[in-house]
Amino acid sequence: MHVRLFATYREAAGTARLDSPIAAGARVCDLVDLLALRLPSLRAAPGLIAVNHRYVGPDFVLHDGDEVAFIPPVSGGR
Repeated sequence: MHVRLFATYREAAGTARLDSPIAAGARVCDLVDLLALRLPSLRAAPGLIAVNHRYVGPDFVLHDGDEVAFIPPVSGGR
Protein backbone atom coordinates (compact mmCIF):
# COMPACT_ATOMS: atom_id res chain seq x y z
CA MET A 1 0.00 0.00 0.00
CA HIS A 2 1.43 3.36 -1.00
CA VAL A 3 0.50 6.20 1.35
CA ARG A 4 0.86 9.89 0.59
CA LEU A 5 0.65 12.44 3.37
CA PHE A 6 -0.09 16.13 2.91
CA ALA A 7 0.40 19.31 4.95
CA THR A 8 0.26 18.75 8.73
CA TYR A 9 0.17 14.96 8.35
CA ARG A 10 3.38 15.13 6.30
CA GLU A 11 5.01 17.37 8.90
CA ALA A 12 4.02 15.06 11.76
CA ALA A 13 5.38 11.99 9.97
CA GLY A 14 8.52 13.71 8.73
CA THR A 15 7.89 12.32 5.25
CA ALA A 16 5.42 12.72 2.40
CA ARG A 17 5.32 9.02 1.50
CA LEU A 18 5.04 5.74 3.35
CA ASP A 19 4.65 2.15 2.28
CA SER A 20 2.46 0.11 4.57
CA PRO A 21 1.69 -3.59 4.40
CA ILE A 22 -1.98 -4.35 4.90
CA ALA A 23 -3.98 -7.56 4.68
CA ALA A 24 -6.07 -8.41 1.64
CA GLY A 25 -9.60 -7.11 2.02
CA ALA A 26 -8.60 -4.37 4.47
CA ARG A 27 -10.64 -1.21 4.49
CA VAL A 28 -9.56 2.40 4.73
CA CYS A 29 -10.50 2.44 8.43
CA ASP A 30 -8.12 -0.50 9.01
CA LEU A 31 -5.29 1.47 7.43
CA VAL A 32 -6.16 4.50 9.57
CA ASP A 33 -6.04 2.28 12.68
CA LEU A 34 -2.59 1.03 11.69
CA LEU A 35 -1.17 4.44 10.79
CA ALA A 36 -2.71 6.25 13.78
CA LEU A 37 -0.25 4.42 16.03
CA ARG A 38 2.48 6.53 14.39
CA LEU A 39 0.34 9.53 13.41
CA PRO A 40 -2.34 10.19 16.05
CA SER A 41 -3.40 13.30 14.12
CA LEU A 42 -5.16 11.03 11.61
CA ARG A 43 -7.76 10.51 14.32
CA ALA A 44 -7.40 13.76 16.26
CA ALA A 45 -7.93 15.89 13.15
CA PRO A 46 -9.48 13.65 10.50
CA GLY A 47 -9.52 15.01 6.99
CA LEU A 48 -10.23 13.61 3.55
CA ILE A 49 -8.98 10.32 2.19
CA ALA A 50 -8.53 9.54 -1.48
CA VAL A 51 -7.69 6.19 -3.05
CA ASN A 52 -6.22 6.37 -6.52
CA HIS A 53 -7.26 10.04 -6.81
CA ARG A 54 -10.89 9.41 -5.78
CA TYR A 55 -12.35 10.47 -2.43
CA VAL A 56 -13.61 7.50 -0.42
CA GLY A 57 -15.17 6.67 2.92
CA PRO A 58 -13.85 4.57 5.79
CA ASP A 59 -15.41 1.32 4.55
CA PHE A 60 -13.78 1.44 1.10
CA VAL A 61 -11.93 -1.84 0.45
CA LEU A 62 -8.26 -1.46 -0.44
CA HIS A 63 -6.33 -3.49 -3.00
CA ASP A 64 -2.65 -4.24 -3.42
CA GLY A 65 -0.92 -1.36 -5.18
CA ASP A 66 -3.50 1.28 -4.26
CA GLU A 67 -2.27 4.78 -3.49
CA VAL A 68 -3.98 6.27 -0.45
CA ALA A 69 -3.74 10.01 0.17
CA PHE A 70 -4.46 11.58 3.54
CA ILE A 71 -5.43 15.25 3.32
CA PRO A 72 -5.87 17.07 6.62
CA PRO A 73 -8.61 19.59 7.26
CA VAL A 74 -7.70 23.14 6.33
CA SER A 75 -8.90 26.49 7.51
CA GLY A 76 -8.22 30.08 6.73
CA GLY A 77 -9.49 32.86 4.62
CA ARG A 78 -12.33 35.13 5.54
